[in-house]
Amino acid sequence: MDNRPIGIFDSGVGGLTVVKAVMERLKHESIVYFGDTARVPYGSKSKETVTKFSAQIIRFLETHDVKAIVIACNTVNANCIEELRAMFPHLPIEGVVEPGVRMALKETRNNRIGIIGTEATIASGKYPYLLKQQNPNLEVFGKACPLFVPLVEEGWANHSITKEVVQEYLLPLAEKDIDTLILGCTHYPMLTQTIGEVLGDGITLINPATEAAFSLKRLLKSRDMQTEHTEATYKFYVSDHTCRMQKMAQVFLDYPVEYVEKVDIEAY
Repeated sequence: MDNRPIGIFDSGVGGLTVVKAVMERLKHESIVYFGDTARVPYGSKSKETVTKFSAQIIRFLETHDVKAIVIACNTVNANCIEELRAMFPHLPIEGVVEPGVRMALKETRNNRIGIIGTEATIASGKYPYLLKQQNPNLEVFGKACPLFVPLVEEGWANHSITKEVVQEYLLPLAEKDIDTLILGCTHYPMLTQTIGEVLGDGITLINPATEAAFSLKRLLKSRDMQTEHTEATYKFYVSDHTCRMQKMAQVFLDYPVEYVEKVDIEAY
């Protein structure tokens, strides 16, 4: 047994989708969350910069004696998760890309899968590569949606302007006759309602956070690192805008987030 917390991080508030999934499926596990709100978005940044930022965050989370890391950010997953595992070999690091791939493979019926994500995630080609490894007959269509992250960060998930942006990005993708769409950024599940209204019921939306929580559960069990049945604690840290994170966390997690602390992440 291991009562230490789990560390989860993202470029901003989007990683709360992973926090929520872990809270629901690993009810006794404590969580330390970091959102890099000062440097969001990551999707337009270079691999070297994203790797540097991620290493700083992991070093910060290590000060909280975390037992495992979940990288909620798809951009980090797609570009440098293996490098980070090599940099921190003593620390189990889980991601969200592989779980999203597993879910999409189970759900597709016509072997036509769409992927939306940041520019860096789509450019990496990681999702198509992993999907076609498992099923070479798949047709995979990617679309970068860079405006989605700032809209979510602004709290405009259900705004009329957001619906127009969703239509602009996704209607051409729907014309490809996809039956499954991977929400390849942790911010995007916060747009599920709007995306669903635009695409209709014929396309299954894949939120990798759900399967990522199950993957984490399996990892902890296999290493005998599950916590004892104690009351979980949740701590939230950001690099900027504590009030926004507190508001989003309270609404999205349905949990009374009383305090969010700002951290000088450049010190790590």
